[in-house]
Amino acid sequence: MELNKMNGHSRSDGFDNLAEQEEFLPHKTSAKKEKQFTDFEGKTSFGMSIFNLSNAIMGSGILGLAFAMSNTGVILFIILLLCIAILSAYSIHLLLKSAGFVGIRAYEQLGNRAFGRPGKILAACIITMHNIGAMSSYLFIVKSELPLVIQAFLGKQENTGEWFLNGNNLIIIVSVGIILPLALMKQLGYLGYTSGFSLSCMVFFLISVIYKKFNIPCQLTHENQTLANNHTDIHISDNSTDCEAKLFTINSQTAYTIPIVAFAFVCHPEVLPIYTELRHATKKRMQAVANVSILAMFVMYLLTALFGYLTFFGSVESELLHTYSRVDPLDVLILCVRLAVLIAVTLTVPVVLFPIRRALLQIFFPDKPFHWARHILIAFCCIFLVNLLVIFVPTIRDIFGIMGATTAPSLIFILPGIFYIRIVPEDQEPLMSRSKIQAACFAATGFVFMVMSLSFIIIDWVSGETRSIGAH
Repeated sequence: MELNKMNGHSRSDGFDNLAEQEEFLPHKTSAKKEKQFTDFEGKTSFGMSIFNLSNAIMGSGILGLAFAMSNTGVILFIILLLCIAILSAYSIHLLLKSAGFVGIRAYEQLGNRAFGRPGKILAACIITMHNIGAMSSYLFIVKSELPLVIQAFLGKQENTGEWFLNGNNLIIIVSVGIILPLALMKQLGYLGYTSGFSLSCMVFFLISVIYKKFNIPCQLTHENQTLANNHTDIHISDNSTDCEAKLFTINSQTAYTIPIVAFAFVCHPEVLPIYTELRHATKKRMQAVANVSILAMFVMYLLTALFGYLTFFGSVESELLHTYSRVDPLDVLILCVRLAVLIAVTLTVPVVLFPIRRALLQIFFPDKPFHWARHILIAFCCIFLVNLLVIFVPTIRDIFGIMGATTAPSLIFILPGIFYIRIVPEDQEPLMSRSKIQAACFAATGFVFMVMSLSFIIIDWVSGETRSIGAH
């Protein structure tokens, strides 16, 4: 897929008011020339684009949101989740506005326009590192959860060592049999169907969480708490024996849970490729895709966190499914939910791989036409590399923690803000205009998140404690 191609149409994708006004005044010789994209015609429907972007937003971090709520309280969590959702939508607005102004629909090319080749390489490297980390986190879930699911369905009380209960074997089978064929699709839009199925799996997960709220007595969750504290190092928040929801909670873990929510809406590397393939693509139409996707994920995140928290209250663990397993390890519904989550994260991997391939093409083959051999080779190498990382590097979580603490705020806050400031010329929007001041503050917010997240990781390393921030 030529992800650096743009969709051509007769309407302007420049979003400044001047450009829109001049479109109606073609007789003026001083009118600004309308920006044109290349002749790539997007064919992905509005609904399929929503499925793809929603699937890109949805990540394994949803399993940690109930834990985040237990350490912030219901009201504070809702405020935090709402603020991050709005900021994410604003970030996409900056990206689309910058892209439309210069006629570019590739993240790396925006970096090239803003800072030249160094900006292009920086954006491509950040996207590649972030998405490799995301792919690896998904395959780690497959490696750890799939053997347990198979073991439970076979009625085995423990892993007896068969090849089909080996996590390393299973991720190779899943990668070759499912992920690689989907990653070879020429266009991202073709994955709309698998993205829709992936989202339906997560909806099943949400429905099960709501159902379990009314079938697990609060006292039962606390009967298992002593065992959990004696056999694991998972943090249990204060007042865990109290079966009452806390509206506001401030404890040692409150600030630590902020990155869980802050990085729950990372989808920015996929925005421009989805924009390129959107049928009848305009900035307004793509912003609508983003807004609907973010709203849908906001509702799903909120309901999952709320009902998960109201089931276990202070006893909720950093990985929600593990908490259910402590109540009844052989619960058939929870086993089905775990299988659904595995399917969802597996089908998300090909969507996450597309921006990596585009980034590599932008760095090494910027002017080359589409070629199937190159398309297939990059997909194979990426999947092969991620499999090696998941299989052979035991401390990969720390490495991905550093990647997530640096690349996620860069993609959400820093790059969209500074690209907008650099790309939009001062004769259109002065440096001290409200829009550029907002963009500068937005980028500064990203630096704050980056410093905060890195600080949490360093504190973990120094203290020797194991906590889970929750990967996107």
